Amino acid sequence: MSIEKQILEAEYESLLSQLEARAYFAGFSIEDVEMELQALLIYQGQDWGGRGALKNAEIQGHIYAYEVFLKRYKDGKY
Repeated sequence: MSIEKQILEAEYESLLSQLEARAYFAGFSIEDVEMELQALLIYQGQDWGGRGALKNAEIQGHIYAYEVFLKRYKDGKY
Protein backbone atom coordinates (compact mmCIF):
# COMPACT_ATOMS: atom_id res chain seq x y z
CA MET A 1 0.00 0.00 0.00
CA SER A 2 1.36 3.42 -0.93
CA ILE A 3 2.10 6.06 1.67
CA GLU A 4 -0.59 8.27 0.11
CA LYS A 5 -3.19 5.53 0.59
CA GLN A 6 -2.03 4.96 4.17
CA ILE A 7 -2.35 8.66 4.97
CA LEU A 8 -5.77 8.90 3.31
CA GLU A 9 -7.11 5.93 5.28
CA ALA A 10 -5.61 7.07 8.60
CA GLU A 11 -6.99 10.59 8.22
CA TYR A 12 -10.38 9.25 7.16
CA GLU A 13 -10.67 6.94 10.17
CA SER A 14 -9.45 9.56 12.63
CA LEU A 15 -11.75 12.34 11.48
CA LEU A 16 -14.77 10.07 11.11
CA SER A 17 -14.31 8.95 14.72
CA GLN A 18 -14.09 12.57 15.84
CA LEU A 19 -17.23 13.52 13.93
CA GLU A 20 -19.15 10.54 15.32
CA ALA A 21 -18.20 11.47 18.88
CA ARG A 22 -19.04 15.11 18.24
CA ALA A 23 -22.57 14.20 17.12
CA TYR A 24 -23.46 13.36 20.72
CA PHE A 25 -22.23 16.60 22.33
CA ALA A 26 -24.64 19.31 23.39
CA GLY A 27 -24.67 22.13 20.92
CA PHE A 28 -23.91 19.87 17.96
CA SER A 29 -25.06 21.38 14.68
CA ILE A 30 -25.23 19.46 11.41
CA GLU A 31 -25.17 22.82 9.65
CA ASP A 32 -21.72 23.48 11.15
CA VAL A 33 -20.47 20.15 9.80
CA GLU A 34 -21.87 20.94 6.36
CA MET A 35 -20.15 24.34 6.38
CA GLU A 36 -16.86 22.74 7.44
CA LEU A 37 -17.10 20.37 4.48
CA GLN A 38 -17.79 23.26 2.11
CA ALA A 39 -14.75 25.14 3.44
CA LEU A 40 -12.62 22.02 3.02
CA LEU A 41 -13.79 21.60 -0.58
CA ILE A 42 -12.82 25.19 -1.31
CA TYR A 43 -9.43 24.62 0.31
CA GLN A 44 -8.94 21.47 -1.77
CA GLY A 45 -9.55 23.47 -4.94
CA GLN A 46 -6.98 26.11 -4.03
CA ASP A 47 -3.98 23.94 -4.88
CA TRP A 48 -2.58 26.22 -7.54
CA GLY A 49 0.80 26.27 -5.79
CA GLY A 50 1.05 22.51 -5.52
CA ARG A 51 0.89 21.25 -1.96
CA GLY A 52 2.02 17.72 -2.78
CA ALA A 53 0.60 14.23 -2.87
CA LEU A 54 0.77 13.61 0.87
CA LYS A 55 -1.16 16.74 1.85
CA ASN A 56 -3.68 16.06 -0.91
CA ALA A 57 -4.18 12.53 0.45
CA GLU A 58 -4.80 13.99 3.92
CA ILE A 59 -7.35 16.46 2.60
CA GLN A 60 -9.11 13.78 0.54
CA GLY A 61 -9.34 11.54 3.62
CA HIS A 62 -11.01 14.39 5.50
CA ILE A 63 -13.47 15.00 2.69
CA TYR A 64 -14.43 11.33 2.59
CA ALA A 65 -14.95 11.34 6.36
CA TYR A 66 -17.25 14.37 6.20
CA GLU A 67 -19.23 12.89 3.31
CA VAL A 68 -19.68 9.51 5.00
CA PHE A 69 -20.60 11.13 8.31
CA LEU A 70 -23.20 13.40 6.69
CA LYS A 71 -24.73 10.48 4.80
CA ARG A 72 -24.94 8.35 7.95
CA TYR A 73 -26.31 11.26 9.98
CA LYS A 74 -29.04 11.96 7.45
CA ASP A 75 -29.88 8.24 7.43
CA GLY A 76 -30.50 8.46 11.18
CA LYS A 77 -27.47 6.51 12.41
CA TYR A 78 -26.59 9.04 15.13
